[in-house]
Amino acid sequence: MTHLRSKRLPGVGPGAGRTLAAVVGLVAALGLGAIGEAKAAPAASDTTTSAARWTDRPHGFASVAGGTTGGAGGRIVTVTDQASLVKYAAAEEPYIIRVSGSIDVEPFGSNIVVGSDKTIVGVGDTGEIVHGELHLNPGTSNVIIRNLTIRDSYVEGDWDGKTTDFDAIQMDTVDHVWIDHNRFTHMGDGLLDIRKDSQYVTVSYNQFTNHNKAFGIGWTTNAKTQITIDHNWFTGTKQRNPSADNCAYAHLYNNYFTDQVHDGDPVWTYGSWARGRTKMVLENSYYDGVQHPYQADATAELVERGSILRNTTGRHDEWGDAFDPRDFYGYRLDPATAVPALVTQFSGPQARIGDSVTLHVPGDYPTVQAAVDAVPSGNASTVTIAVAPGTYRAKVHVPSNKPNIVLQGTGQDRSDTVIVYDTPAEYGGSTGSATVRIDANDVTARNLTFSNDFDEAAHELRGEQALAMKTNGDRIVFENTAFLGNQDTLMTNSPRLTTVSRVYIRDSYIEGDVDFIYGRATTVIERSVIRALNRGSTTNNGWITAASTWTGNPYGFLITRSEIVSDAPDGSFHLGRPWHPGGELEAVAQVLIRETELPAAIKSSPWTDMSGFSWKDARFTEYQNYGPGAAVTADRPQMSDEDAGSHTVADYLKGTDGWMPYARH
Repeated sequence: MTHLRSKRLPGVGPGAGRTLAAVVGLVAALGLGAIGEAKAAPAASDTTTSAARWTDRPHGFASVAGGTTGGAGGRIVTVTDQASLVKYAAAEEPYIIRVSGSIDVEPFGSNIVVGSDKTIVGVGDTGEIVHGELHLNPGTSNVIIRNLTIRDSYVEGDWDGKTTDFDAIQMDTVDHVWIDHNRFTHMGDGLLDIRKDSQYVTVSYNQFTNHNKAFGIGWTTNAKTQITIDHNWFTGTKQRNPSADNCAYAHLYNNYFTDQVHDGDPVWTYGSWARGRTKMVLENSYYDGVQHPYQADATAELVERGSILRNTTGRHDEWGDAFDPRDFYGYRLDPATAVPALVTQFSGPQARIGDSVTLHVPGDYPTVQAAVDAVPSGNASTVTIAVAPGTYRAKVHVPSNKPNIVLQGTGQDRSDTVIVYDTPAEYGGSTGSATVRIDANDVTARNLTFSNDFDEAAHELRGEQALAMKTNGDRIVFENTAFLGNQDTLMTNSPRLTTVSRVYIRDSYIEGDVDFIYGRATTVIERSVIRALNRGSTTNNGWITAASTWTGNPYGFLITRSEIVSDAPDGSFHLGRPWHPGGELEAVAQVLIRETELPAAIKSSPWTDMSGFSWKDARFTEYQNYGPGAAVTADRPQMSDEDAGSHTVADYLKGTDGWMPYARH
């Protein structure tokens, strides 16, 4: 595949900004700003450079100096046992490793070594590593660990962690690591240890719970580590929240500290500590019931602004200039008053993160097909292939063993991202012709254009069919998509005549001339524009549909609440004809066009015979169409109100599994 033009846009999780904005609004509406006393909070930084929430891309220091991509570009694997996790985590090549369910590590407290170029992410919100540690050896680079619970390697009686070193995650002399949306609890020594000159690290939206020494950074004489720590919840911990020893730059913002363990220790019960020569900036956080909420050695620098202190005691040191985080990256601050609500709800593992993996084209993968190839066979969870704006000239095949894929154009408009090729059906039939072929079930495409730009005029062939899209799978959805071609633009099919596959097309655009919407799948086209192209004839410019519905299937094609447009001469276009592939007698077209605007180009007798099969033996009907091409005549069967009540979008799509893709709108 050749990528002719592209521009990268930041990935934004669907609806994330709206969800969090709503929470912030709710907090404000409830008057929670009256809790505690806060200093004047700084203004949020420019949103054009700030990292968006709920993306699959790191922010903060993990995003600079080349960034952190984890296992991007590698295959996706799902692991359910320790042996598989150990194998893939330590492999030399990149992997996206999905942890499904709970993995009990043996022997108790053992390390699982994580090599470079890895993403480890929990499936749903129940991925767990129990009784074991993820360990990054010196020299490890480019690692993402997300959406996991790591728990319970605590040895009874070892509250100080002096006899075991069973951390949740430990790393020495590593670079570019993102630790995000995890839950760490009840481990043997530290929950998270980032040690010995590790660099370019971001720790975000995690929960540190039920522990003595939560989060340590340093163990070095060099002031080298650059780290961002945001939106974490420290609850039921005593110390190291975090302890930052000799960090070149430590940026803490929007963290929540509550329910601190108090055992009478006057020194080693504390919140955040800038130690050695650390330069720390601490912003808009919320400390509730914390002893020594933030403190700094005389050799360190600590700048604090905008935080709320509630029922706190002891040290709250501020001296020196530290640094300006915006010299390194953009970010957005939440109000400190909103932190408890935001962090308690959105920290820790989230089903919305673990239910989907996003693969970026280009960048992570050079082509759309390369990203499809990375999806595991029998894929059970959603994988989103985010395709950047550009024109991609190559074919794409989603095989039947790779379900649950979302093809998502990331441009502002569907025309920004185009997948196109130019093969006619003469070279390989409909399968060989299709620019994109979807054989898998449960595939969705959004905000994309699919095109076959085969030039009919430049070739003399026996057939001019040239497909932009062919589907065989069930439960296929197209939203805000365009299909461009001439003859046979869009084929919605099924693996065999008696197998019913369903396709739902909404808010889309389809163009062509001869039989350009055809096949045997149950297909709903709703709220879309269908353009019947002008081939230059004054009498016959083509057919919109050529359905081949199985006689045992009452639902073929439904075009509803849409608009058919054409600049062809008046009365020169047909609504459709019955296609019986290979003379198959049990392929009897069913087409209903209802509540749709028809242009003057539609013939007064719009249904015609095909290959010796009469249109009158097919199941062609209209219902409440309008526009200059609409009419009620003997040659235009109309569906009754009673029958129309059982030929709705829901009736066509529900099948035996109650599929309702339209309910998302």
